[in-house]
Amino acid sequence: MRYNVEGDNLPVLKVYLEAGEQIQCEAGAMSWMDEGIEMQTSAGGLGKMLGRMFTNENAFMNTYIASQTGEIAFSSKFPGSIRAVEITPGNGLIVQKGSYLASVGNLTNEVYLQKRFSTGFFGGEGFLMRKFSGTGLVFLEIDGSAHDYDIPAGSCKIVDTGYLAAMSESCSMEIRSVKGLKNMLFGGEGFFNTAVKGPGRIILQSMPISSTATVLYQFMPHSSH
Repeated sequence: MRYNVEGDNLPVLKVYLEAGEQIQCEAGAMSWMDEGIEMQTSAGGLGKMLGRMFTNENAFMNTYIASQTGEIAFSSKFPGSIRAVEITPGNGLIVQKGSYLASVGNLTNEVYLQKRFSTGFFGGEGFLMRKFSGTGLVFLEIDGSAHDYDIPAGSCKIVDTGYLAAMSESCSMEIRSVKGLKNMLFGGEGFFNTAVKGPGRIILQSMPISSTATVLYQFMPHSSH
């Protein structure tokens, strides 16, 4: 299987399948494809279907199988970038809600539950994320540009709400409150940040949809009633 990402900050993932190869995505994610590629829709069981619904993703998954060589394309839903992440046994990936675009290989896709109440409630990433494990490639939609960091054991990166796109399963998260009442009230960064601890790799995104929506809202006309 070959793939290419084109389109600068309005990216499209183009995957070139040989006969017998396949790729999986959420229902409705395909943008265009050649003849000779067939779609199969499934839920993968009630538990997995409910898990995707709880993480604001489509309840059904599509698998596209090529009977002959052809191209299939997936467009990003928001200006940004598309990142391919290789998954290997014992090196799974935790992904924020809504970032999953497509995947190939022998992968398990399941709900990842934040164990700490404070992390899920105040962290911005929510209680439920997605975990990919096995062997294959996961293609992620990144809001804005993607920035990778390797975090050694014993170190951490402080991340504002919404900027964490993905992290290695070996990483962990905890919530830290902003120090100082004046900093909380007037610093513009809110009351809490997310501390991502190593060892492992994280992918940060420069323009979270939630932050962009807040900025755009200020310029929208509002009713006076």
